[in-house]
Amino acid sequence: MAKSIEPLITDLANGWLKSYKLDYKLEQEPLNAEIDKALDDYFSKNGGVGGNRPDAKLLLKDKNLDSYPILIEYKGYKNKLVKFNADGQVDNKTSKNQPNFKNINSFAVNGAVHYANALLHHTSYTDIVAVGMTGYKDETGKIRHQIGVYFVSKDNLGVGQKVGEFSDFSFLRKENFDDFIAKVRTLSLSQEELDKLKEQREREIDTSLVKLNNDIYQEEKGLGENDRVYLVAASIIATLGIPDKVAPLEKVDLKSSTEEGNTDGDIMVRKIKAFLGEKEIPNEKKNLIIRTLSNTLLTQNINKVKNGESQLKRVFTKIVDDLGIYYKIGLTTDFTGKLFNEMYGWLGFTQDKLNDVVLTPSYVANLLVKLARVNKDSYVWDFATGSAGLLVAAMNEMLNDAKNTINSPDELIQKEIKIKAEQLLGLELLSSVYMLAILNMILMGDGSSNILNQDSLKDFDGKYGFGKTDSKFPADAFILNPPYSANGNGMNFVEKALNMMNKGYAAIIIQNSAGSGKAKEYNKRILQKHTLIASIKMPIDLFIGKSSVQTNVYVFKVNEKHHKEEMVKFIDFSNDGYTRTNRKKTSKNLKDTDRAKKRYEELVNLVRFGKSKLNIFTEEEYYENTIDPDNGADWNQTAPIDTKPKLKDFKKTVSDYLAWEVSNILKKQGNDNGLGK
Repeated sequence: MAKSIEPLITDLANGWLKSYKLDYKLEQEPLNAEIDKALDDYFSKNGGVGGNRPDAKLLLKDKNLDSYPILIEYKGYKNKLVKFNADGQVDNKTSKNQPNFKNINSFAVNGAVHYANALLHHTSYTDIVAVGMTGYKDETGKIRHQIGVYFVSKDNLGVGQKVGEFSDFSFLRKENFDDFIAKVRTLSLSQEELDKLKEQREREIDTSLVKLNNDIYQEEKGLGENDRVYLVAASIIATLGIPDKVAPLEKVDLKSSTEEGNTDGDIMVRKIKAFLGEKEIPNEKKNLIIRTLSNTLLTQNINKVKNGESQLKRVFTKIVDDLGIYYKIGLTTDFTGKLFNEMYGWLGFTQDKLNDVVLTPSYVANLLVKLARVNKDSYVWDFATGSAGLLVAAMNEMLNDAKNTINSPDELIQKEIKIKAEQLLGLELLSSVYMLAILNMILMGDGSSNILNQDSLKDFDGKYGFGKTDSKFPADAFILNPPYSANGNGMNFVEKALNMMNKGYAAIIIQNSAGSGKAKEYNKRILQKHTLIASIKMPIDLFIGKSSVQTNVYVFKVNEKHHKEEMVKFIDFSNDGYTRTNRKKTSKNLKDTDRAKKRYEELVNLVRFGKSKLNIFTEEEYYENTIDPDNGADWNQTAPIDTKPKLKDFKKTVSDYLAWEVSNILKKQGNDNGLGK
């Protein structure tokens, strides 16, 4: 390989910066300490791999006084500007979703984007400019250089977007910087690109959660499963912060002191109290959260200091290092649901109990939301909330609908507030799971106001739990994945919820035996007041690795008695387009192998509009028929197989027979003539 000319590239670039009167080393800039610390933390987390500092860094402000870190990385070789993956993204991840240090160390832009993600993870900055520069000497000895400028932000989930073409650093001049930022602000990702990035990030979350839980389980003794849940919830809440009001808790804030009232647990509890106070969470709920978390955070063992560090600080550090980037970039995913599933993977439940705690996959949650016809004006509830994955999906659908249909920015803000505060309600009995549900909604922008720690069957009276406590929650959309060990496989939840609604739709995913006899009496009572619109047979391996039960989705129209002439749509969705595996070492256990997204779209349209929307599905997979409202065990029908022979079948049989006869005659004649031996 040719000799590196990095020193020459560095001199050239530094000369530009100095001519613009920009001190690229930021020697006097106080915020430089925050940037340096973030890079140190990132470097330490990765075991000293991947470099420690960009070659140059600046902190520039635009006309609105918004600050933008500029990170610059130099490489002195030809063709070492940037390495992309198959999707055209800066290739900084391996197939196992680990940092690709080969590319990070070899390519200028890849290194700069790597450092930018360190700032997203460990600082309050959400918009960073990553610059890579490389070059070589041509045959005449002249330096040829290339520059790559990428915007790395919370909005693009840290992947980085190319800003444009640049031949020098003059875009950083004071007189040019505002125009540059205006150009940055025009960058956007299509919904398809954003969805692909979210899928990628979600796979990374899975890997990080497995590692985190394994580390805590193996290395931190004396922590039960509830302790682990509470520690994650407490650590994340403490590090969220509220701009200009509550500073995020940093690792250095935990001093591992044994002084009474100033242990690491005390510090975390004070930070959580400040956060919840500023979020204006109702006192009753705030006190419950603090009391629950304090039971773990303030215990003596977890605050005991060994080798200068408490167990609480060690666990807090692991959580922030492994997970911080994902909730800081604002993924709209069932974050704590994934955590919930991973943690329960360590527990020795019976198969029936395991079925009660499995997470609804995000794409199935989205399906239920669409089948229940959720929009910006819906009032959605879930009577077995779990980690709130279904409510997260509903909230996202409502917020997206609001953005797409409301043109006034002021009106949109008010609508978003109302959606989060008044239009979602969930009930969860188990306190540890309840805490996860609250955390999930707080991470999604706080729709946790009406997540209630109640028994939905015995204690819930249909009213708001907080705020408008004298008012009934006007539910018109019901979504549910019930505990299957409950009566009627969980149809008891369905009966109560539907009977408390005046209008709307419901979509539930449940063990299919509920529709073939296990919930017969519940089903008959439900049909006396509500209509079964559709019965959808889901893939048998939907919950692979967690549960092997056959499930169906049932869709209802609320408060309209089911007539015996009513046509029900029976849809065999066994092939949903996804191929699932349960291999521990694979980077992706879910693969779209047969137009999965289009199949899910078509399924929603078939339920809504009927047979006219058949495209990918076959007529054998879509079948309409009536059910007997007085039966309750005929909800899982399939298209009948027509055994009556058709004329074309007869003709083919005769044709095949004649061909066989002719073949035999020819063989016989050949043998008689001494041929074919």
